[in-house]
Amino acid sequence: MAHDEVIGRYSGLARAALAGESVADCGSDAFADGCFGTAGYDDTAELPGGALRASLGCGNPVAVAELRVGETVLDLGSGGGIDVLLSARRVGPYGKAYGLDASADMVELARRNAEEAGAANVEFLHGTIEAVPLPDIAVDVVISNCVINLSDDKAAALAEAFRVLRPGGRLGVSDVVTDGVIDPRRRAAAEQRVGCVAGSLSTDVYRDLLRKAGFVGIVIRLTVDHGDGVHSAIIQAAKPAISPGLVIRPMRESDASQVLAIYQAGLDTGQASFETVAPSWEGFTAGKLPGLRYVAADTDTGEVVGWIAASPVSARPAYAGVVEHSVYVHPGCQAHGIGRALLAAFIAGSEDAGIWTIQSGIFPENAASLSLHQALGFRVVGTRERIGRHDGLWRDVVMLERRSTAVGR
Repeated sequence: MAHDEVIGRYSGLARAALAGESVADCGSDAFADGCFGTAGYDDTAELPGGALRASLGCGNPVAVAELRVGETVLDLGSGGGIDVLLSARRVGPYGKAYGLDASADMVELARRNAEEAGAANVEFLHGTIEAVPLPDIAVDVVISNCVINLSDDKAAALAEAFRVLRPGGRLGVSDVVTDGVIDPRRRAAAEQRVGCVAGSLSTDVYRDLLRKAGFVGIVIRLTVDHGDGVHSAIIQAAKPAISPGLVIRPMRESDASQVLAIYQAGLDTGQASFETVAPSWEGFTAGKLPGLRYVAADTDTGEVVGWIAASPVSARPAYAGVVEHSVYVHPGCQAHGIGRALLAAFIAGSEDAGIWTIQSGIFPENAASLSLHQALGFRVVGTRERIGRHDGLWRDVVMLERRSTAVGR
């Protein structure tokens, strides 16, 4: 497995660095344009020589993540500790920087470097990026420098990054990716040349895995071309923001009963829909897009307190980027900003998915929903008068839509 090969390789490099040697994980031609090692940093003064000699990354994630004073940051695959030490400087004495590495030798090297640097606000952990030894919602920022590409299970690594982030937290990593149509043999050779033994993700697959983990606001920017479709890249994303004690995450099948109960409670008000009975879970999921379903859940109990999902408006290709959404909040949890947080996350996620128009139909009597949607960029496009009967009464429906300024321009 690549996992064993990676640990063996990096343990050997750590031992060399502990012995005072400078180490490198790829051929000299891979360092073109200063893309690996310390060449991408401009603030390494006063760092221990051991940290500089063991710098094996492909960028500067500390700068990418835009760290702020007082934040807690986690570096996935921290190696000799250069990014952790730089992060510790940025977050200051009231912040904290964790480093995580699967190589015990690298952890030893990093701890020695931290001691030499006199860094008191750092902690190095031994473990894997696919099973981070930290509790849920423990950090504000996750960084990584050319490590996620080394994982055998990149989906698990990204899911763990999402898990440990606090709502509103940020992911900012440097990594190796592929882009475009590539000859597999030449791609493999290029990946080996830059030390990517587990195979890199294409930009499209990387984006898809981030979305499935729950991230929104995804940006992937290619930086250095290593040839044959292999690039260094900056990847940025965010965990949806919501008030303390809650988290927004992708909807799961295990949420079915709670989602449908909230749906039914909304229908019972008579102001949510022409429908009067929530469908079965099979009926619900059949009509909803699989990648744009989120719930708001209590971080302590896991109880679902709200959800949002979307349906396509047409199977015709011209409408591929047009959806109609629904958002429901538990009746005991309204007026706490949950609907707003869900809708904001949904908008960001929809743009990541290439959606250019979100539509919604709302009863004019539902003033709270109309106000919420207009506050988040929806505009009224018209009113369908007496469009249907509900409880024996003819009802109007106000039609709203939000046209993305980022997609389909």
